[in-house]
Amino acid sequence: MSSVAGKTTGKANAAGKPSGGKPALLSGGNPQIPKGDGDAPVQAYITAMPGWKSEAGRRLDALIERTVPGVRKAVKWNSPLYGIEGQGFFLGIHCYTKYIKVALFRGAALRPLPPVESRDAHTRYFHIHEGEGLDETLVAGWIKQAAALPGWVP
Repeated sequence: MSSVAGKTTGKANAAGKPSGGKPALLSGGNPQIPKGDGDAPVQAYITAMPGWKSEAGRRLDALIERTVPGVRKAVKWNSPLYGIEGQGFFLGIHCYTKYIKVALFRGAALRPLPPVESRDAHTRYFHIHEGEGLDETLVAGWIKQAAALPGWVP
């Protein structure tokens, strides 16, 4: 995953929240959420996603939960990660100014191939843009395939 530097919402406290109580947004609009395991930090990230991205994040999170019951969740490096206990992570999310980048860490093995290449030969991405519908059948297929493969272990 790319790291992005530079807060855009002012000074943040130790929990990554600016004085207004909401998490700080890093450059590109990615929420700064303290790392943590479980659903709570992922939901905090999704809630802090700016504008239309929050609803898109909720829909994607629900699709992942439906497709992979018992999915493991965590936030690391200001990005939600989804995985299988003992197998590592298969998917990550990161906000950019104009889209949400969804990383499939073993995406090169998926069919059909996710559309966006990575510098990492194994990883592929797809992007969610404002106003675009999400092809839930296609994305659920990628999620199911990705969850069945050995994942990325940080």
